[in-house]
Amino acid sequence: ASAGARVAALGTSPAPVLPQLVREGRYLRMARAFGITAQEQLTCGCHVHVGISSADEAVAVLDRIRPWLAVLLALSANSPFWQGRDTSYASFRYQAWGRWPTAGPTEAFVTVEAYRQTVRQMVGTGTLLDSGMVYFDARLSEHYPTLEIRIADVCLHADDAVLIAALCRALVDTEARSWQAGADVPGQRTEMLRLAAWRASRSGLDDALLDPRSGQPEQAATVAKALLDHVRDALDEAGDTAAVSDLLAEVLARGNGAAFQRSAYGGDGSMSEMIDSAAAATIR
Repeated sequence: ASAGARVAALGTSPAPVLPQLVREGRYLRMARAFGITAQEQLTCGCHVHVGISSADEAVAVLDRIRPWLAVLLALSANSPFWQGRDTSYASFRYQAWGRWPTAGPTEAFVTVEAYRQTVRQMVGTGTLLDSGMVYFDARLSEHYPTLEIRIADVCLHADDAVLIAALCRALVDTEARSWQAGADVPGQRTEMLRLAAWRASRSGLDDALLDPRSGQPEQAATVAKALLDHVRDALDEAGDTAAVSDLLAEVLARGNGAAFQRSAYGGDGSMSEMIDSAAAATIR
């Protein structure tokens, strides 16, 4: 504020911008290796770290949360504009991010060794600079004893960030219990998971999402409430059920960040006024 700047929590810049590369060795190597993908990568995601007890548990959970990740993207979608234009996507950030060679959903790994071997093989191809460029929608953290869920946009409203964090924690707890109970890994193919994430990126909460239970289109609110039901026991144990239920009802009623941006822009097509509104909503 003292420099005359304000913060707007958005997944991409609505206004036309020329991103500036950090002039350090690793980023310069990335720019040389990936060209315009690296040069245009001005995106802001919301990464949620959830503690796990072991690498075995982390991989078991990673395999089981995959069908529900697209729902988190739809709830958090907050990047409809790119370089001054409406992209027709609720989360264009996910589309831009998807240009990295390792981005997106994964197959089930089943074992820790299979996960680590996959990462070693990917790095060993020379396509990636290092394992830090493994950009799965969810992955094992290299630096913390956590599972890192990376699919969401940064949220415009603080309440939505709280909702995403609480749902991530409950989802991890739910699937850890499922693994401990000996339940099978869901059989969804990666192609269907990618399709589900694309649809969540395209329409957010404004159109049908793919229901993880059936693989068929359902109203976005129905699918979001199915996620709530899926993790309810974990929410109950954490004492989060009432808060998460209220926060979910709120975002379903008012819309996500993408809906806010389009509404604020829609009156007279003023990008600057929309950004003013987003900055005010960020600190509200």
